[in-house]
Amino acid sequence: MNFDLVVFDMAGTTVVDRGNVNDSFRYAFAESGIKVSPEDVDTVMGYRKIEAIEIILKKYLEKMEYDSALINHIHEIFINNMIAFYKNDIALKALPFAEEIFIILQSKGIKVALNTGFTREIADTILLRLGWRNNPLIDIVICSDEVVEGRPHPHMIQAIMQQLQLEDTSRVVKIGDTSVDILEGQFAKCGLVVGITTGAYSHAQLSEYQPDKIIDSLQELPALIA
Repeated sequence: MNFDLVVFDMAGTTVVDRGNVNDSFRYAFAESGIKVSPEDVDTVMGYRKIEAIEIILKKYLEKMEYDSALINHIHEIFINNMIAFYKNDIALKALPFAEEIFIILQSKGIKVALNTGFTREIADTILLRLGWRNNPLIDIVICSDEVVEGRPHPHMIQAIMQQLQLEDTSRVVKIGDTSVDILEGQFAKCGLVVGITTGAYSHAQLSEYQPDKIIDSLQELPALIA
């Protein structure tokens, strides 16, 4: 199979996540008087964050009616905390082999895209710190607040393909570290859907969603698409 495009997730897939996203989620809830477990936050990793907040609230607040003010309040705290973290974290870095893989793909004429459950504001903070903003190694970045619905819906991948003028989803690879990354790739009918264990989910957890392949390092990716 020849591929035209690889779509990478960001935090946990191409960007190191030491549990900071989970921490920021729980901090945002705690500021509203709601104590949330790390395990429950992990179950919504990869989702558009405002939707993840609603999912968690429904679990922790019995018979919760939709409370847009509370959801937006928690979301705003999360966004501000994540931006502050990524602006100041001295340990922020790409995952091993990420940039090397981008170079390999570009040398083979395969386009590189990033997509994320973060808002554009958070994503741009990361991109700027890593030197990935307007970087020729990355053709396009799409964020969850730029499409009508986030993961697991395929809209981000579809938007990427439209902007890059690609039509054949069987020539697209999707790689990510969460269940909704895998589902996103499957719903988009990508030719290869890859789970990676460098983020929120273990090999066993990723296996439940039946990706085509599961890898433990980005270094393994070129062999899959050779």
